[in-house]
Amino acid sequence: MSKHESLIDDNRAWQAVADRDRSFDGKFVTGVLTTGIYCRPSCAARHPKRENVRFFAKPEQAEAAGLRACLRCLPKDVARDDAAVKAVIDAIRMAETTPTLDELGVMTSYSPTHLQRIFKREMGLSPAAYARALRSERAKEALDGGASVTEAIYDAGYGSASRFYADNGKRLGMKASAWKNGGAGVSIQWTNVETSLGTMMVAATDKGVCCLSFNEGEEQLNARFPNADLQPGDDAFQALVSQVTASVEKPGDFSHIPLDVQGTAFQEAVWQELQKIPLGETRSYADIAVAIGKPKAVRAVGSANGANNVAVLIPCHRVVRSDGSMGGYAYGLEIKERLLEKETTK
Repeated sequence: MSKHESLIDDNRAWQAVADRDRSFDGKFVTGVLTTGIYCRPSCAARHPKRENVRFFAKPEQAEAAGLRACLRCLPKDVARDDAAVKAVIDAIRMAETTPTLDELGVMTSYSPTHLQRIFKREMGLSPAAYARALRSERAKEALDGGASVTEAIYDAGYGSASRFYADNGKRLGMKASAWKNGGAGVSIQWTNVETSLGTMMVAATDKGVCCLSFNEGEEQLNARFPNADLQPGDDAFQALVSQVTASVEKPGDFSHIPLDVQGTAFQEAVWQELQKIPLGETRSYADIAVAIGKPKAVRAVGSANGANNVAVLIPCHRVVRSDGSMGGYAYGLEIKERLLEKETTK
């Protein structure tokens, strides 16, 4: 074994290849002796046989051994991709107005399409979505710090109040003043419903369901929105509750039920991925971390999972540990197990 290969734990490297773990890209390359090609650990190509593989610390070492770079995963571009993503983040953070994708492409010498692809792979969001999330978080920080709504809007980098409300009305469901003041000025209808899993609380604004939980009531809802106007539901709300109850009792596709949720950019990326898990299937926390382009953020994924205020409709119960055990659940493992049982025996 050569000196450069001895620095690599072959067993761990092979596991990274088997998992297509992007966090190892740039740390070594995988040489396939039968094809004469070397790849990133995360290459999407079909896995070679283990006995035909050698690991190299750098692309240059693989090429010195007579191998050529894979045209699918472009292993020599890892450092360049990382630098481009960092440059885009810096440009967005420093700019007074968000650069266009074309401008970012010129800056990094990438085509706009390819730049968007590598940025989303790494960050879990497109550059435009990242910029929107950044502005929203800056506005929230300013509001939490005591700034007026107007000050927060412009301090966060919005060119106009209308742009702020357009972005955050969709993302948060609440106006900025309500966001600042724990739901002040927002009417939330709510009720408790008896289900086969126990008492379920459903609460919604005029935008959609903002809370779905088990064995909770007005006290817990008031803690989430201390200044909101909590009201019993009208007929339209009761129709919504019927759909939500059906999603628990008769699992199916309930993606049409509107949601009114808020979170950080990272949390929202996790929640979006949870909604992609098919009925009757589960994913590990590590799977979700890889899916959002953050393979090292397994613990943060667990935290984002726990921060979900809309159980079932954002199916955090479909996430388990890598060894197949249940992991945690805010409303108790019995409810988590029964939800999964309902979905797998449907």
